[in-house]
This record gives sequence, C-alpha cells and structure tokens, in this order.
Amino acid sequence: MTEALGHRPVLLHETLAALEPAPGKVIVDATFGGGGHTRELLARGARVIALDKDPEAIARGRAKLASEANLTLIQADFRDLKRVLEDLGVEKVDGVLADLGVSSYHLDDPRRGFSYRFEGPLDMRLGQEGPTAAEVVNTLSEEELAEILYRYGEEPRARRIARAIVEARPLATTAELAEVVRRAVGYRRAGHPARKTFQALRIYVNDELGALNELLKASEEAIQPGGRLLVISFHSLEDRAVKRFLRESPAFDPLFKKPVVPSEKEQKENPRARSAKLRVGVRR
Repeated sequence: MTEALGHRPVLLHETLAALEPAPGKVIVDATFGGGGHTRELLARGARVIALDKDPEAIARGRAKLASEANLTLIQADFRDLKRVLEDLGVEKVDGVLADLGVSSYHLDDPRRGFSYRFEGPLDMRLGQEGPTAAEVVNTLSEEELAEILYRYGEEPRARRIARAIVEARPLATTAELAEVVRRAVGYRRAGHPARKTFQALRIYVNDELGALNELLKASEEAIQPGGRLLVISFHSLEDRAVKRFLRESPAFDPLFKKPVVPSEKEQKENPRARSAKLRVGVRR
C-alpha cells in the first residue's frame, strides 16, 4: 500500500512488531514524513497523532488521508511532544515512533537544498524558520565551520573544507558547495566527498540532535507503563544518543541488546535503508 503511493517506510515489519498497533491504542508518529508508518498503524486500528516540522509534509498528509478519523496531523517539531499532547488533552500514549533524518521527498526535491546530487538553493531547513545553510556557510568563521563539520559530520578533513568554503564564498547553491568540498578533499573517497559536509550542515541548521534529546526526555513522561519508544536512526551520532538514553534512563528498559537493522532483502530493495538502525525502549 505504501509503495504504491511512492513512499517506502524503513523497517516497517520490525516497527509494527514492536509497537503492536491495535484498536484502542494511541501512538505518536513523531516524524510523519511520507506517511508510510502512519498508514500502516491506522490500518491496524490504532489512533495516530502524527507530527512533522515540515508544512509540506502535513499538507500532503491532509490531502491523502483526509478520510482517516483516527488520525490527528499536527505541524510541530517533535521536541514539543509534551506541549502537543497537553494541547490535545492526551495524558499518556502507548507508543512513540521517530524515524529520524530526511525523507525521500526532501532528498529528491532540489528546491529544498538537502542533496549534493541536484542543484538547488542551499536551504536544508526541515521547516521554514531559522537560518538557511547558505547563511551558515557564508557568515560563520572558518573555526566555527570546521567545528560543525567535525562534530556533526565526523569529517576528518573539516579544517581543510572550512578553509575552502571561506575562500570561495559567497556560496548560493548545493552544486557550488559540493564542488568546493570536492576540490578541497582532493581525492575520491567511498561515496560522494561532500556527503559528510551536507550531513553536518543539515543537522546543525535543524538542531537535530538537540531536538532528539528533548524528544527522548519527553517520552519518559508521555508513554504509559508497558508502552514503547522506537527510534530509527541513520547515522552514528543519532544512534549513540539513543543508545545512551536507553541505557541511562530510569524510565526505560531496552527491548534488544543490539539495534535491529534491515534485512538483506530490504537493503537490496531500498538502498536508502542500508544505514538504518532501530532501537526500542519499554516503559517501566
């Protein structure tokens, strides 16, 4: 069903098995995106409160799922989970799902500026507020840029790339930035040489790690005993944050010792799922 609509949710079967959606259950899809997980939760009778920071994602969802009586769609940053539930008068939920990162809609739309594969404006904002990636690369100092690239992209050539950016600016497009990075790196590594730079800027522009930490903390209060917290991450920074939280939180027990990863079949059918890791916490 979801593939027919052009969106393929990652680790779908594993997510449904862990959440056990059913009539009477209330589940928060904290990252609605293309709606793939939400559709399947609704199909099993659960009530879904779906959040997304991106107004375009919410508009698509309202157009496609207007007839779903059990769906509440809200444009909001998932870091505001506590406020959203209070506004709805919902005290506790049975599960919270967060499928992190950016969706195919973001990566494949040149207007959004997330991908080095297409030329577009250097934006990278999941919502429509705050500074763009262009403002970041054109205004921060070389030292600040190097710190961002190293911290959020784990880029070993952060200083060299930051210096090249400062020397080449102003930069306005994804293609310009990708070319600056390619020239600065000076060799062909596995994958595109600008991948880590784009990742770092996206995380910084959207404060993704800060928002994740706030969501994890809010889930302690939001999820009722026996309920479950599921987080699908796509890079080591996110996964380490979730692993540490589940290990240290007095409210959750990890369901699995190791993260669940996509099967070989899923990785072959959906290459974007290859780096996905699912961690699950059970509310005490």
